[in-house]
Amino acid sequence: MDERQLRILRELGELGSVTAVAEALLVTPSAISQQLRLLQRSIPVPLTERQGRRLVLTDAGQALARAAIEVETALARALHSVGEFLDHEEGEVSVAAFHSAGTAFFPPLLRALTGPGAPVVRLADEDVAQEDFPRLTRAYDLVLAHRLDHAPPWPDTVTVTTLLREPLDVAMPAGHPLAARRRVTPRDVADQPWITVHEGFPVLATIEAIAAAAGRRLRLAHRINEFTVVAEAVAAGGGLALMPRWTVRPHPDLVLRPLSGVQARRHIDALHRPERTARAAVRTVLTELRRAAHTIQKGESA
Repeated sequence: MDERQLRILRELGELGSVTAVAEALLVTPSAISQQLRLLQRSIPVPLTERQGRRLVLTDAGQALARAAIEVETALARALHSVGEFLDHEEGEVSVAAFHSAGTAFFPPLLRALTGPGAPVVRLADEDVAQEDFPRLTRAYDLVLAHRLDHAPPWPDTVTVTTLLREPLDVAMPAGHPLAARRRVTPRDVADQPWITVHEGFPVLATIEAIAAAAGRRLRLAHRINEFTVVAEAVAAGGGLALMPRWTVRPHPDLVLRPLSGVQARRHIDALHRPERTARAAVRTVLTELRRAAHTIQKGESA
């Protein structure tokens, strides 16, 4: 039996005919009769009987109809509880981010959500290959992920909010000969040693594009994913590197130079399962992430 069948039985007890129940529930009489037959199959005693031209409830049917009232009441309370949960802005919201996004977005998010009635954010760092970000939405309400501008879009199993379209610049020591230039080309940087990410991470595709534009392979001296570590390695003379323009803190011994001739930009996207934003708390956190993105792009973040 299910809640719909119990409701039909209850209405039959009150209205006294299949036709009246069908009119009340805006369905056909045959649909009502079919549901009553399905309900009767699960009960070992008759629930209805004929009295002349009327179909009435037996004693067992009346007992089940009374129980149906309790079931509908419990369901109404459950739906009300769900509604309160969805509308409540003080719930917990889990947010995962890759390292540089966490560095840029977590502090303003924590500062913005400190007042009474604000959601409680649970933060985590997740540094995974690009194709693995959508899977993280099973474990987290919101996932900050990155992909290159020309990379395939995220699968339609997740909802995407683009927070930033961030340029990737060439990082070099402040005293490097190329630092005097306003922009650099693939040919300018092709003979330099490079520090880049491990296989499967988005930035590597731009390194490959630089090599293709320059017409020769680049010398990949070091493989480091964490940009703060990359910055220190570049400052120590370990090579050039691609660095995000906005989401990595400036290093006093480095300069960033835009790259000409190659599309060097990444998306920072908030991914989530579609049902997650039914909760007001998740929508509030997503709004704060958008606000933080605006501040980061304008260069006003702390």
